Amino acid sequence: MIKDYFDSFLLKKPQGTILESNVLIGTNWAQDTGIYEFTMGIDGSKVKGRYSFVYVYEDGQWKIAHHHSSVMPEGITLGKPITEKEVQNLFYLWNDALATKDSEAVAKRYSKNAVLLPTVSDVPRTNYALIKDYFDSFLKKEPQGEILESNVIIGANWAQDAGIYEFTMGADGSKVKGRYSFNYIFEDGAWKISHHHSSVMPEAFLGAAPKPATTAAVAEKEDLVEA
Repeated sequence: MIKDYFDSFLLKKPQGTILESNVLIGTNWAQDTGIYEFTMGIDGSKVKGRYSFVYVYEDGQWKIAHHHSSVMPEGITLGKPITEKEVQNLFYLWNDALATKDSEAVAKRYSKNAVLLPTVSDVPRTNYALIKDYFDSFLKKEPQGEILESNVIIGANWAQDAGIYEFTMGADGSKVKGRYSFNYIFEDGAWKISHHHSSVMPEAFLGAAPKPATTAAVAEKEDLVEA
């Protein structure tokens, strides 16, 4: 498993330099912990990290018994704090991209590994090309959306907005109401859509809006099941 890791890592042609070292020495063991920096020969990029090496004297040689390496905390991209209103406004960034009628602009609102389950296609769109392809067609209808009901959840570097929206198609003035879910992640310094599921409201297929369930009706059905 160690060899397998370096089969991949060595493709970057790494060379390291210790910037800070703290050593402890025992009987047949030693520990070195600190900070090092790698320069990747393949592209010249640099990565600074924290390290710990524990060495043991084995078979006449000093060998690494434990090695822990982690990128410096400041090297990890952290999402900026985001409010519920700001999450809801991410929809309008996407909607503004629709207004450009440029499928590339819309597709760029999605993350690198996004999944789009669109309203009017039975093909899951799992990469940039497939997402752009969907909007090549959909944008011909000149859609503009409006959120009617929104439910937001916020986490660390992610947010979710799920609810109901309605589109007006500028091409013919028709309206389509649907359910939506957007999952957003903070990627490359911006909030992007990592998952988007859109489906037309059930009454569009059932022919009429379902009647609200009443307590009496639910109780009657429960009685029938028990009987």
